[in-house]
Amino acid sequence: MLCFGHRGAMGHAPENTLLSMQKALELGVDWIELDVYVVEGKLMVIHDETLERTTNGTGFVVDQTFDYLRSLDAGQGQKIPILEEVFDLVQKKAGINIELKGPDTAGPVAEFIERYRLKGLTDEDILISSFKHEELRKIKALDPRLRIGPLISKTPEGYAAFAESMGAFSVHVSLRAVTRALVEDAHDRGLEVYVYTINHPGDIVRMRSLKVDGVFTNYPERIIKEMV
Repeated sequence: MLCFGHRGAMGHAPENTLLSMQKALELGVDWIELDVYVVEGKLMVIHDETLERTTNGTGFVVDQTFDYLRSLDAGQGQKIPILEEVFDLVQKKAGINIELKGPDTAGPVAEFIERYRLKGLTDEDILISSFKHEELRKIKALDPRLRIGPLISKTPEGYAAFAESMGAFSVHVSLRAVTRALVEDAHDRGLEVYVYTINHPGDIVRMRSLKVDGVFTNYPERIIKEMV
């Protein structure tokens, strides 16, 4: 199973910060997962639509100025990163799974990835996911080379048929919704199955028994230990 560091290594450092990303790399993740919103043309790496839980700021992320967002403490003195900073930190030491969280993120993310292709980024280094399946369709239309992975929290009727119809590379399913039938159906359609969020030993064992292809975790060392 591939190990995806969930918002970096958020079990050890403030989520979606450069400190969390660095910790994930130190722990040896295969992939880093993060979330983006667009503010004043900048791709801000933050999960919630509001600021209160993860920073000392208030209000909706997309209603703020870039300067205000950068003035905030996102935990342990960390700033809210911009996507460029994460890519420059990771330097292809791991893949990066960008979750489209905010509205109208498809276009800016597609443009960002095209710029980084000129710096040697390959399509195998990137995975785009979202619960907003229309945003995934948009980014796939803008750049058919991109690998997309729709997020789901319930077992869908028809299992992975919806993801195949989107031209997806993978399907990202919650722990409570994953079933053997869904995994087998996805594999039959040539899709990878990645499950979130796996932190406990019993769940790790179950995911191995289901033959999922990867898991998202707040504690990458737990997954990596099981894979040795």
